[in-house]
Amino acid sequence: MSKTRKKYDREFKLMAVELSNKRTELVSLAKELDVRPELLYRWRKEFSLKNEVSFPGNGKVLQTDLEAENTRLKRQLNESEMENAILKKAVSIFSRSDGKHSNS
Repeated sequence: MSKTRKKYDREFKLMAVELSNKRTELVSLAKELDVRPELLYRWRKEFSLKNEVSFPGNGKVLQTDLEAENTRLKRQLNESEMENAILKKAVSIFSRSDGKHSNS
């Protein structure tokens, strides 16, 4: 029989991170909070990397404006590269069917 995963809300995670920063014995804190010690370490790491945007909930990663712009530009570049490859293939196909070469 499979175990159901526990879900912890943002407030609980923030409280756990705050407590873990104040205490030295994380294993005992994890037992008190009824979480695995690995979760405390992961939550601490995430909070230290993405302070205000950590623990967004439901797997949705919150991005800063710069990260969102970077993602948008990467997507746009990928689309442009695909369009370019398609156009190159089309030119190659049409130039062969005409019997002409594009070098002339």
